[in-house]
Amino acid sequence: MADKVIGLRLFPDEAQKLNCDLVEQGGALLVVSQFTLYADARKGRRPSFIDAAKPEIAIPLYNQFVMYLRQQGLQVETGEFGATMDVELVNDGPVTIWLERGTPPST
Repeated sequence: MADKVIGLRLFPDEAQKLNCDLVEQGGALLVVSQFTLYADARKGRRPSFIDAAKPEIAIPLYNQFVMYLRQQGLQVETGEFGATMDVELVNDGPVTIWLERGTPPST
C-alpha cells in the first residue's frame, strides 16, 4: 500500500495530465489514522465499526506504514493514533482516490 501511495501519478505534468508522482513533485505526506472510514451505516442510525481493526492490530500496521514511507526518504507527518484531532486540509484538485485491498464500502 505504501508503494502504491508513493507511486500514484496524482500530480499534473506540463500538459496538465495526471502523470507525476509524489517524489517527482517533491511532495510530503500527512498520514492520519481514520478508523471511522470503516463505519457501516447501512442499518439503523448508529454506525457500526465492527470491520475496523482493533488497536492492537491497527497501531503496529499504522506505525509500520509510516516507518516504511520514511525509509523511502519521504517527509512524513502524522496524527496521533486514536486521538481526537483537528485536521485542516486544502484539497487542490478534483481527485479523490480510495485505496483498499478489497472493495470500497457502499454509499
